[in-house]
Amino acid sequence: MKTKMKKMKKINREESGQALVELAFALVLLCVFVSGIIDFGRAIYDVEVMKNLVGEGSSMASRTTTLPMTVTTLVNDGADINLGTQGCVIVTSVTNNPSGSGQVVTGQASQCAIAASSKVGCLKGQGSCGSSSAILPPAAVNALATEPTGSSIYVTEIYYTYNTVTPIVGLLGTSVLPSQLYSVAYY
Repeated sequence: MKTKMKKMKKINREESGQALVELAFALVLLCVFVSGIIDFGRAIYDVEVMKNLVGEGSSMASRTTTLPMTVTTLVNDGADINLGTQGCVIVTSVTNNPSGSGQVVTGQASQCAIAASSKVGCLKGQGSCGSSSAILPPAAVNALATEPTGSSIYVTEIYYTYNTVTPIVGLLGTSVLPSQLYSVAYY
């Protein structure tokens, strides 16, 4: 019986460091998972806030006459994601060209804290814009084409610089989470 006890003690003594090594591996994996959950959750939340804001902005722009007021309201409403320092809001008015040659940008307002430009188009003569032709997805072109000449569609775009709060990007690389988020709505 005593020899059996000595064997058990000997085995336990030899395996005493194994549990510590296993715990170290488990804690590292657990920290990576928790960091990922935190940052991915924040990114999903930020995207949802942006989707709500662009829909709100396009709807608001279609009911008001001043695009700059719409932009200012969106920047103030987007406090959850801090658009004033890490984002760009662009609201564009696109109208059926009265001459029948497609859609043209007839109004645009923006407030940007980061470098970004509209994917829809810009007013002729603004910055490096040579033409006021609008680039819209097929569904928006079809919707505008069915309306009378001179009708407008309002496009709201939001760019946002996403920053992680955990070291997940350092552990898994920069391609894990995007550094810039983008959302757009047509109304």
